[in-house]
Amino acid sequence: MIPAELQAHLDGGATTTCRAWTVSRRDGVVLGFTDHDCDLLIEGVLHRAGSGLTARALQQGTGLAVDNTEAVGALSDAAISEADLAAGRYDAAEVRVWLVNWADVAQRAELFRGTLGEVVRLGAEFRAELRGLSEALNQPVGLAYTRGCSAVLGDGRCRFDAAQPGYFAERAVEEVDGERRVFRFAAFGGFDDRWFEFGRVEVLSGAASGLVGLVKSDRVAGVGRVMELWHGLRAELRAGDLLRLTAGCDKRAETCRLKFANLPNFRGFPHIPGEDWLTAYPRAGQNTGGGSLFGGPA
Repeated sequence: MIPAELQAHLDGGATTTCRAWTVSRRDGVVLGFTDHDCDLLIEGVLHRAGSGLTARALQQGTGLAVDNTEAVGALSDAAISEADLAAGRYDAAEVRVWLVNWADVAQRAELFRGTLGEVVRLGAEFRAELRGLSEALNQPVGLAYTRGCSAVLGDGRCRFDAAQPGYFAERAVEEVDGERRVFRFAAFGGFDDRWFEFGRVEVLSGAASGLVGLVKSDRVAGVGRVMELWHGLRAELRAGDLLRLTAGCDKRAETCRLKFANLPNFRGFPHIPGEDWLTAYPRAGQNTGGGSLFGGPA
């Protein structure tokens, strides 16, 4: 809805309006852009002119269809850099699009609010899909009955404190392959083989600071260790950059009990019958006294 003061300005004929974009990344960085020829201060965020960011026509509906549009801009170190896009720092960032009276920025209307979707780089420019708030309705919600735990280690349902001693380590990068996927440490004791498997690697310093990778395998090699991620980190890593390694959980009840002593908070159903139970049937000579169909005690 357009505020009355802005609507009166628009109805006046000669207008002084422009568009502005507020981009809030998941790492807490907030950036502002405008197609006006001067910088604008909106809600405490400086929206910079000359960023080369423009928006295409906005499609909106009154139902549950996803509002969508595109933002097109130039890549630059001062605004949105190619390195940050490649590293995924803008993935799912919140975007707000404003119609603003640049002569009085208090007169403004929010035209769009949503998140960044697919980002395509074309030479020295990028094109980003903007997805409306109703995009979240396309995501499946609810809980499923599974043998494995449905919680994430350390979240509100798991309730395990993964920051306690013995369940994390901070190590400097020693050797990493060109894809930033396989890490090798010359000396890394104090943790069992596969202790960090299915865990997390968070970069705490350097060009890749803030990026997180998921551990595919973690093997002790002599006094050292070799750790492989499912996907390589999408920013430069150098020897000496600090990593935080968090223990992994394979979602099994045995792991929850023995490794984390957290079985009361296990969010799975380990005793659900398997698929073979669906095809089981009584057979001649089989004990059918009320026990297990698979030879267990009655």
